[in-house]
Amino acid sequence: MVHFVGAGSGAPDLITVRGQRLLREADVVIYAGSLVNPALLEETKPGCEIHDSAKMTLEQVIGVVKAAEAAGKTTVRLHTGDSSIYGAVREQFDELEVLGIDYDVTPGVSAFCGAASSLRAEYTLPDVSQTVIITRAAGRTPVPERESIRSLAAHGATMVLFLSTSLTEKLQAELLAGGYAPETPAAVVYKATWPEEKVFRCTVGTLHETVTANGLTKTSLIVVGGCLGDKYDRSKLYDPGFTTEFRAAEK
Repeated sequence: MVHFVGAGSGAPDLITVRGQRLLREADVVIYAGSLVNPALLEETKPGCEIHDSAKMTLEQVIGVVKAAEAAGKTTVRLHTGDSSIYGAVREQFDELEVLGIDYDVTPGVSAFCGAASSLRAEYTLPDVSQTVIITRAAGRTPVPERESIRSLAAHGATMVLFLSTSLTEKLQAELLAGGYAPETPAAVVYKATWPEEKVFRCTVGTLHETVTANGLTKTSLIVVGGCLGDKYDRSKLYDPGFTTEFRAAEK
């Protein structure tokens, strides 16, 4: 059996209770060494076989899983954050299905959730944004043209960008060309929820300058949108003048 486990956004105690239990029980752990906090490996039992997938190909990962299955062992595939976002898990699922190897998935706290907690932000604010766009800038790996930063920026929604800190010169230009005003609030969160976390607040117009001035190149998340500003409407949920299923409006 293979358990895909989201390790959480960085802090080792942000792994789920289920994920922690599976990690403790595993005979083999294959972890994303370039991103997962190594402190999580302290949860493994003595004699657990540990592999760093940052140094492996898909074929090598599957090879380790096949060997573990042949020996009757349980494997945990430990991914950063939540594996559904830029986790490269679909190709692993497909390979395991071809081989007839059973697997399940345990979700994790994604970095975009970790960044929101670091920023003390609510991504969806009334009359500001009710949509969160999770995306990345095109770099060595392209993105579909219909999902270009410029076209997504036209919505004016909250945008969270992974894997884009080394591309901010072009990113800033595309955000502005797509419709965000230069004064639109933005932030860069370095290693959200890790002990070494740093938060840099800026605007779309100063995004590239902020990133370069602070020497940020990777393991940072970029957040753009009015949700980081000061203006928003109060929620109807707790408005005394609004009737809900559970209480009547005050008169």
